Amino acid sequence: MFLGRTATPEFGLKAVTESELWGPSRNPWQTECTPGGSSGGSGAAVAAGVVPMAGANDGGGSIRIPAAYNGLFGLKPSRGRISSGPLVGEAWTGASSDHVVSRTVRDSAAMLDVLSGSAPGDPFEIPAPEGRYRDLIQQSPGTLKIGVFTASPYGTEVAPDCVAAVEATARVLENLGHSVEYARPDYDGMALARCYLGLYFGEVSAMMARAREEFGAGDDSFELDTRLIGMLGNTMPLSDYVRRRQRWNDFSRALGTFFGRYDCYLCPTTGQLPARISELDTPAHLKLAAKVMLALKAGKLVHRTGQVDQMAMESLARTPFTQLANLTGTPAMSVPMHWSQSGLPVGVQFGGRHGDEARLLQLAAQLEEASPWFGQYERLENAFDG
Repeated sequence: MFLGRTATPEFGLKAVTESELWGPSRNPWQTECTPGGSSGGSGAAVAAGVVPMAGANDGGGSIRIPAAYNGLFGLKPSRGRISSGPLVGEAWTGASSDHVVSRTVRDSAAMLDVLSGSAPGDPFEIPAPEGRYRDLIQQSPGTLKIGVFTASPYGTEVAPDCVAAVEATARVLENLGHSVEYARPDYDGMALARCYLGLYFGEVSAMMARAREEFGAGDDSFELDTRLIGMLGNTMPLSDYVRRRQRWNDFSRALGTFFGRYDCYLCPTTGQLPARISELDTPAHLKLAAKVMLALKAGKLVHRTGQVDQMAMESLARTPFTQLANLTGTPAMSVPMHWSQSGLPVGVQFGGRHGDEARLLQLAAQLEEASPWFGQYERLENAFDG
């Protein structure tokens, strides 16, 4: 049963939930901050105790980012673990997966039992786990070899709190008997950013076209940022889009090599703490520039002049760690292992082999027992009561 519907940014396109139609969703831990996005409404509702879990999907971090910002557990399943059918074969060309955000590992595991599986006509099936996830999390993950990194793959700044969260988690893992060392998958971070932006532009232009054809939407039906992104999708040469899609294989091979030596990786979920409400609004002068580009239909010029790379850095700098799992189709989770001195949650991210949700969930359950985070929710609830 669906109890309600929560807010997202338009088309689920941003890592903040501040649509022009509905206004901002707020982070229960500090209401002047964003709960993230695109599943920001779900993250805020679960953190505030409105519901124990809420639906979310993740095409570039939209489960894991709200989980990190709201002190929740969020697992992005492997490509194919949960069917996108019947209306879609692979959502966002296979980059997006559906699941939930929750306060406990148990609840996410139980919901994965409910949601996982294929439907007739799905592009492919992946092997089912050896048992129910809610039972498998009672088992030890074994002694794992874990590669740790904290530097942004795009060379952007990472907040000290995000680094500290990873380092503190690494110490907990060592105390649990796991082998932890600094190591990262070997891939071209800027190439990954370009490939992700190619997907982003193409999907937005396609969604806008569908809205026009099926629902009669006009230009004024979309936010300015959406219209600009859609123009960039419509003006990207098809051969460029296909080449960028083919490069996803490079990242999958690099990650496969990494998993030949390590069982999983640990890194920050996000590069920065939650932004303040409206902090990431497009400045007035850039809005004017966007309107001029739209009026002049200057999308091809933007592509030719290399401005897309700058857009990639500006849009992904705060959340540079999540897109790898989307393009490779591998499972990744954000675990609420740290809180800043100001009281904001700071999630850490673990990524694993394709189809290996069971081991990630077992590790998360082990961490939840060793360093329980549920007491933090009691502190939040007491603040609400006060």
